[in-house]
Amino acid sequence: MTDEYRHIPVLLPEVLELLDPQPGDTVCDCTLGGAGHTLALADKVAPTGLSIGIDQDDAALAAATERFSEQRHPGRHRFLKGNFGDLDDLLLEAEVPGVDCFLFDLGVSSPQLDVPERGFSFHEDAPLDMRMDSGTQTLTAAEVINTYNEADLARILRTFGDERHAAAIARAVCRRRAQAPIETTLQLADIVAGAYPARDRRAKHPARKAFQALRIEVNGELDVLQRGLEAAVRWLNPGGRICVISYHSLEDRIVKRLFGELSQGCTCPPDLPVCVCGNVPAIEVLTKRPVVATADEVEANPRARSAKLRAAVRLGTH
Repeated sequence: MTDEYRHIPVLLPEVLELLDPQPGDTVCDCTLGGAGHTLALADKVAPTGLSIGIDQDDAALAAATERFSEQRHPGRHRFLKGNFGDLDDLLLEAEVPGVDCFLFDLGVSSPQLDVPERGFSFHEDAPLDMRMDSGTQTLTAAEVINTYNEADLARILRTFGDERHAAAIARAVCRRRAQAPIETTLQLADIVAGAYPARDRRAKHPARKAFQALRIEVNGELDVLQRGLEAAVRWLNPGGRICVISYHSLEDRIVKRLFGELSQGCTCPPDLPVCVCGNVPAIEVLTKRPVVATADEVEANPRARSAKLRAAVRLGTH
């Protein structure tokens, strides 16, 4: 297995405590990556349980397969290629009746960012791609940059990147592409930096937020997250648990809102003598506030700095 996929799993003790996997359980890591979380969950449910890992990256699937083989893991496991937005189809393929533990560790894995030709990084020159799965996805970052109108570009940068200079960047992009198509990561990074006021170029790289926004747009990440979470709750067995680790406010907001909606009971006006809405909570939220990494973990694993973990448990019966 390549060293890139030997990453340190974020908030691992907290994930194991909140998910509480037991021998014989079925667990599903919807973001397999380097399989750090997956392997730890598989250890807890072995030897009779089933560990499922999902990823749309062939390199991640290969690395996870090699890691389990190296460990000679005694438990049952199955890795599925796909996007967790299609969780219903993937779990039907796995032929499981229900799941006891779901984990979503969101964000782009370091190996994806570190491979220049994938076009995620603004530090190295490469084609503007940013597709998580180039085999099935058609929309690229180059197409977004070169075909979206100025208003839509500004909206994406502002909404998905929280970019204060969205209008100026969109204007600069449209001016440059009128001369010639924008085709590489460094071309775009230079355009973004040039649109930034000099006083704002001193901290983090000016292109950071713009590249995040483009990645989210290209991969439809927020819609995928919504669909994946809703499906996961449907597949949870009664008493089953779900953990979601997010890394920016847009993701965390979706998780918080959905958990809030699904944990809500009766919505009838308080003056009604009996409930007529019939609304029953599907989950109970286990984390009133998101769990964050300790100072020691952040020092050992800087990726944990922005991580926020929320968890919930399935109520009732299907």
